Amino acid sequence: MYTIIDIETTGNGIKGNKITEISIFKYDSGQIVDEFTSLVNPESPIPYFITGLTGIDDHMVQNAPTFKEIAQNVLRITEGCIFVAHSVNFDYGVIKEEFRQIGVDFIRKKLCTVRLSRKLIPGLRSYSLGKLCSAVNIPLVDRHRARGDAHATVLLFEKLLENPESEEVFKKFLNARSQEATLPPHLPKAVFDKIPQKPGIYYFMNQKGEIIYVGKAINLKKRVLGHFYDKSRKEIQMCSETANIDFKLAGSELVALLMESAEIKRLFPPYNRAQKRPGKQYAIFAYEDRNGITHLAYNTSKGAPSPLKVFHNQTECRAYLEEVCKKFSLCPKYCHLQQTTSACSHHEINTCEGICRGDESPEDYNQKVDEAIAHMKMLSSEVKIIKEKGRAENESAVVLIADGIYKGFGFIDTDIQISSIDDIEAFITPQKHTLETESILTQYFLKHSKSQVLAS
Repeated sequence: MYTIIDIETTGNGIKGNKITEISIFKYDSGQIVDEFTSLVNPESPIPYFITGLTGIDDHMVQNAPTFKEIAQNVLRITEGCIFVAHSVNFDYGVIKEEFRQIGVDFIRKKLCTVRLSRKLIPGLRSYSLGKLCSAVNIPLVDRHRARGDAHATVLLFEKLLENPESEEVFKKFLNARSQEATLPPHLPKAVFDKIPQKPGIYYFMNQKGEIIYVGKAINLKKRVLGHFYDKSRKEIQMCSETANIDFKLAGSELVALLMESAEIKRLFPPYNRAQKRPGKQYAIFAYEDRNGITHLAYNTSKGAPSPLKVFHNQTECRAYLEEVCKKFSLCPKYCHLQQTTSACSHHEINTCEGICRGDESPEDYNQKVDEAIAHMKMLSSEVKIIKEKGRAENESAVVLIADGIYKGFGFIDTDIQISSIDDIEAFITPQKHTLETESILTQYFLKHSKSQVLAS
């Protein structure tokens, strides 16, 4: 048996979304055997643009039951049935979240009529419910109301069942290991299957072939799949627009990070936000107090005298300073990570050797600070070549830094002899030095041993 479902909502992603109307048709043996349709009081205001789309306003739902009051009706009619909807992940996700909020775990097998239609009715320009119904001569009345859309989906479902290949396709889609129900409605499974479990970058593209998002991953397939499980409003919208995915192998996380940053700057995809908008910059600086102890601190870049390192947000700046503090056994109090007049007691950093308790001399402590400062300045000194894993067994990736400037990355076959910087430069794809690339390389130098960095 199947339950064919449509909902109208307040439109705030899945976690913030509330149902305003629900319609469920139980379908068995070629006919509708039960129906449940109701307005739902979302217990929150309905945005005006949603009212413009659905016709449902605050007044209409004022005296309607809440979801908690209709929950047993939804459980009863869907029990033992396969949950069917057009773009099923949205409807299922919202309903599941509504049940979670009242302490009920809602689990049903799913089928998506968008993905089924793409498989059984191929070649259409659009698989939206309206366009699809028009293409296959299904009457669609009361559009953008739950019962009208749900009933149209029932008629569409009947047509899909009549297809000679339907039994095989339905069986495949219901296979728990097929991932068909998880993938975005417009993304062919064959595209997802080609994505490798290797480091690299990936591109989400819409039906026009436009790149809408660029990401990086150590495991491309796993990361891409993670987007499809994410229930944030941005992710839901982005995945609903995704019709194709391309990728490039990087060999290592470092190269993937650098590739991702370059592509975001080049393409400015609409769903990439972090590196597109210049925010307030923060910087780490050093000063000596009246007791002769050298402090490390951070502030906005404008308020930091002689900055040692600049970051594009406060979180990243503080995180880096915490790593420096741990690596060089510095005191969180004297790194301004803990505001206290007594000895340090940071919740995470416990490497302090006692400068705050008088157990360590200012001279010994300052020497460690000097080492930390020298480490922070690594990027601005001599030529550096970072060697990483390549995209294949017989290949290495190299990253070139010269005079403190990131020059780019490249890939070199392991059997090629390298004897000079000129030899390296021949394989380097030139890249721009930006605040983001400096931050990426700074983090790399902090976390990796010098053996991975070849200085010239």
